[in-house]
Amino acid sequence: MGGNHSHKPPVFDENEEVNFDHFQILRAIGKGSFGKVCIVQKRDTKKMYAMKYMNKQKCIERDEVRNVFRELQIMQGLEHPFLVNLWYSFQDEEDMFMVVDLLLGGDLRYHLQQNVHFSEGAVKLYICELALALEYLQRFHIIHRDIKPDNILLDEHGHVHITDFNIATVVKGAEKASSMAGTKPYMAPEVFQVYVDGGPGYSYPVDWWSLGITAYELLRGWLLTKDPESRLSSLGDVQSAPYLADMNWDAVFEKALTPGFVPNKGRLNCDPTFELEEMILESKPLHKKKKRLAKNRSKDGTKDSCPLNGHLQQCLETVRKEFIIFNREKLRRQQGPSGQLLDAEGRAGGQAPGKLQDGRNNNMPGHACSGGCSS
Repeated sequence: MGGNHSHKPPVFDENEEVNFDHFQILRAIGKGSFGKVCIVQKRDTKKMYAMKYMNKQKCIERDEVRNVFRELQIMQGLEHPFLVNLWYSFQDEEDMFMVVDLLLGGDLRYHLQQNVHFSEGAVKLYICELALALEYLQRFHIIHRDIKPDNILLDEHGHVHITDFNIATVVKGAEKASSMAGTKPYMAPEVFQVYVDGGPGYSYPVDWWSLGITAYELLRGWLLTKDPESRLSSLGDVQSAPYLADMNWDAVFEKALTPGFVPNKGRLNCDPTFELEEMILESKPLHKKKKRLAKNRSKDGTKDSCPLNGHLQQCLETVRKEFIIFNREKLRRQQGPSGQLLDAEGRAGGQAPGKLQDGRNNNMPGHACSGGCSS
């Protein structure tokens, strides 16, 4: 699918913004409600990544722009060994792009569907690694709100990584979230309570409930505590549980413990139909984007046979202006060898997630492009 056959890697100006041309598209590996995912290789460094791309017009029509911007705003301020970390974000006329860590081990949902039997030791390590990730998110006041096997990816060694922050929210201090968000089988009782009788709202314990549900599903064993005050809902709670008393948490963080399940390296751990759909059924395939955009640009100034309505055109222009461009590689060069984008308190380089009001960020577009956008 890539068109560059030279053995010599291209040289890009390090001050140039990373864009679509900097990557070679290798193959499609997945799709979701917010876009599609493919494996890419950065042409200059030869590093492999996963690239998620979302059609702007579809996002506007489905009123999903706010969610995309929320995910970008949150992810640009995070870096952790058990998260799927953002490396670059950019856009073109058609799509918004997010380039993230490539994890070829598949998600836990895929392996459940393949009837993998997870041992108690394997699930125990998953719980510890995910607990470290949730504690890190809590330090940055983030509630993920969609912890489930589908959003937990394995790397090639079998370690877990949380992905998909498009319904995450940020709360500060004693603030509570109050909107119904998540996937129902994994949602804590207090989230439903808000919907039923306008209860007091909810906070970080909802993610730990979802972790418990996920562990139960993997192991078919843990009981669940409905009362958020009585629930394991912090890293300290989990570390003090007798079940995990023998865990070396420093070794967990350093990925020094061997996972009980290692994904098959001889195969791609995802549904192969994604690639077939992209090649055969997709009306605007990614590998033909350069030719398509060049053709569209040459038509500028001519009469369009199917012009976009004014409101949709205005929304597309708003998305273009407000899209958050990010380059972790460039940030690291500016910061020197320190490594981490942010420390535990949110200091140093980068930008901590901005002020979100339970899924609503006053600085994001979205309200201007909600409803009534159709082609």
